[in-house]
Amino acid sequence: MKKTDEKYGAYVQILKEELVPAMGCTEPIALAYAAAKAREVLGAMPDKVMIDASGSIIKNVKSVIVPNTNHLKGIPAAAVAGIIAGKAEKELEVIASVSEAEIAAMKKFLEEVPVQVRHIDNGITFEIIVTEYNGEDYAKVRIANYHTNIVLIEKNGEVLLEKEVQGESEEGLTDRSLLDMESIWDFVNTVDIEDVREVIGRQIAYNTAIAEEGLRGNYGANIGSVLLDMEGDNLRTRAKAKAAAGSDARMNGCELPVIINSGSGNQGMTCSLPVIEYAEDMEAGEEKLYRALTLSNLVAIHQKTGIGRLSAYCGAVCAGAAAGAGIAYLCGGTYEDITHTVVNALAIVSGIVCDGAKASCAAKIAAAVDAGILGFNMYKRGQQFYAGDGIVTKGADATIRNVGRLGKEGMRETNEEIIEIMVGEDC
Repeated sequence: MKKTDEKYGAYVQILKEELVPAMGCTEPIALAYAAAKAREVLGAMPDKVMIDASGSIIKNVKSVIVPNTNHLKGIPAAAVAGIIAGKAEKELEVIASVSEAEIAAMKKFLEEVPVQVRHIDNGITFEIIVTEYNGEDYAKVRIANYHTNIVLIEKNGEVLLEKEVQGESEEGLTDRSLLDMESIWDFVNTVDIEDVREVIGRQIAYNTAIAEEGLRGNYGANIGSVLLDMEGDNLRTRAKAKAAAGSDARMNGCELPVIINSGSGNQGMTCSLPVIEYAEDMEAGEEKLYRALTLSNLVAIHQKTGIGRLSAYCGAVCAGAAAGAGIAYLCGGTYEDITHTVVNALAIVSGIVCDGAKASCAAKIAAAVDAGILGFNMYKRGQQFYAGDGIVTKGADATIRNVGRLGKEGMRETNEEIIEIMVGEDC
């Protein structure tokens, strides 16, 4: 692929748009971002807060610990963290710097100021509306479709910013429909490493650091440590354990940032850490690692494009299949090896449900990475799943389209049932 090709520039830009730093689970951080922006617009500390959120936001914020809050969790805590300590200009690192005094102020605010949460359904999976009041004044901020996409800012009846929301399209982002497996493969083998060095290098550094912290510390159910204890210190187990340990830490209050993929830190860690572990073990060298990670990241984004940012379909499945593709590349895999790895992995674990962000995400990640590795090893040994085997059809892109249909449309009602189970009619 030539640098002058439309897809070359698009793929570089997609990586820049998707592989960004975030501290904490991205849905509560998006909520903190909206709340920080509303406080900035209001120009005062609110004496009342109203949060309207779509069901998928409620699901993904309910059970996860918000970093830099002394282990507070839930929607009010995420919003109040943004109100008290948020720096809106830092977007998904909005609460990266918080003082002890601010943590104490969050607790006091939650005790003294009414924070109401309402479940809304405007036909948009990803929607947050934060309205903050101070006496007769109010400020409102609305985010739709992706984590930093502010589409409305309003103060005291005056609209300061408004963007049209066209269903669930991601306005302002590079066209993801340009992604396909053959073009991704071409890009990976021809890209100038300098064009992806910054985003990939940062992913390696950030995600490795939080994985190591997850193995050192005591976070959640410690899935990473359990895997190493149970299965021993071998390459395949380390690949799973590193990804799981990063999630252990991130879901349970670790204050280190991660580099996300498709709006998710868990997905960013899943499609990168196993590949990094294999590359180090194989002494693959920097260039081959960067190309393998470019592959795994773009394959993960390609899969998630059809599903959407939030769904009842666990995004770790996509990222685990993508990690398998990256590992196949490191092992000298051909285009056929890569595509069959992805299809095999999807056939194994598609259907794992997303029931919000919480400690058990780490275990799902381990299962997804295992499927990616198994998918590659199956094909190396002449084994594969064929068109007609369930949702598998002829060709990786066609199978990915089936998964997108399953995740976005087929599991829509499943998502509502999960939300109902988790939170009931009252938020």
